[in-house]
Amino acid sequence: MSKVFSFIFNLLVLLSIIFIIHISILESLNYTVFSDYIVATYLVNYLLAVAIFLFINKLKIKYGHLTGFLFMIGSFFKFLIFFLFFYPVFRFDGVMNRFEFASFFIPYLTCLVFETLQLSKILNQE
Repeated sequence: MSKVFSFIFNLLVLLSIIFIIHISILESLNYTVFSDYIVATYLVNYLLAVAIFLFINKLKIKYGHLTGFLFMIGSFFKFLIFFLFFYPVFRFDGVMNRFEFASFFIPYLTCLVFETLQLSKILNQE
């Protein structure tokens, strides 16, 4: 199985498990399960993680010495997307509660850790 397909598949499985746990916790707290754009935040984080991984994987041969910098740019891009699209919606009522914050931060952190581990493994092999 190629590294790219493995990354895409394993991240999808991991995020699906985290998503199920996340909505289960919300449900147990009697919180509206599919509020706070939770599906969109998971989907956007997944797609951005895959795009960043593909981008770095493609450029690692020619620009291997810039891989860390490219990864940081990707992380910055994710935060830019958050502040442009999600933050204004979450702050619409003047407050961003912990559930709104968690709906973005949990998939963001999951993707960040997974990307970091996978990219470091690939780069250390080469």
